[in-house]
Amino acid sequence: MLAGLAGEAEPYRRLLSEFSGLLRAYYARRCPPGLDAEDLVQETLIAVHTRRATYDAGQPFTAWAYAIARYKLIDALRRSRSHLRAPAEEAEALFVPAGADAAMAARDLERVMASLAPRTRELIRDVRIAGLSTREAAAKHGMSESAVKVAVHRGLKALGETYGGSASDED
Repeated sequence: MLAGLAGEAEPYRRLLSEFSGLLRAYYARRCPPGLDAEDLVQETLIAVHTRRATYDAGQPFTAWAYAIARYKLIDALRRSRSHLRAPAEEAEALFVPAGADAAMAARDLERVMASLAPRTRELIRDVRIAGLSTREAAAKHGMSESAVKVAVHRGLKALGETYGGSASDED
């Protein structure tokens, strides 16, 4: 590709020839019945040629070229209104298993709360997640109720500033 961009015709012709064979294999595995893989190969080669100036020489050619091929396949599927279908036996794999949402939410919460001081993090967990009253959290951590309220408020305010939400004063 670099030689082709430099104006050398023979290496560029060889690149397109070798790439067309790879594209045929790529589309043969992915095209549903009714889509002509050879048409997609030609469309992709034309797109690679016309967009060659956008190729970043610091990146692998194959990643750039296969991205074009993937978009050409998506466009062809949309045009033909073809849909790839999964066998009914594999339908279970399309859905998130029970409890996965809670696990993902817990992981995200840990990531967000990691930026807080450990004591503030524990206070927010106790008061806002576990449902302890400020009196119970104060007793647990050896603090006054007002100190718990202030720490929770400031922690939530810091998270709000970082992640674009806002803290509320519902204690």
